[in-house]
Amino acid sequence: MIRIDAIVPQNDIRVISDALKKISVGGITIMKVRGRGKTASPALHAAKGTETFIPEFADKYILTVIVDEKDENEVVNIIRTNTKVGKIFMYKLSRAVDIATGAENEKAI
Repeated sequence: MIRIDAIVPQNDIRVISDALKKISVGGITIMKVRGRGKTASPALHAAKGTETFIPEFADKYILTVIVDEKDENEVVNIIRTNTKVGKIFMYKLSRAVDIATGAENEKAI
C-alpha cells in the first residue's frame, strides 16, 4: 500500500477528485494548510490606494489517498495531468486496519 500526498491549489481539488473516482480510488482526505514554496507569493493590493502586500504564506491543500502499489503510477499521472503546480509525495505503508470491520491492509482500503 502507498500513501500519496499531493500539495495543490484549491481550484484543482475538484477535478483531481473526479478523475480519481473514475479509476475507483475510494477515500480521499483534503486538508487546508498554509505554506510557501521556493518562490515568493505574488503581491496583493492592500485596501484602497497603491500599497501592496506580499503574503508570507499562501493557502494550499493537501490531498491524501491510500492506494495499492500497482495503482501508484496511475494516480500520480492523474494528479500531474490535472494540476500544473505543487508537489507529490509517496510513502510505503506497513499496515492498515478498518476500525469498524477489523479488515486489514488492501481489504481496509
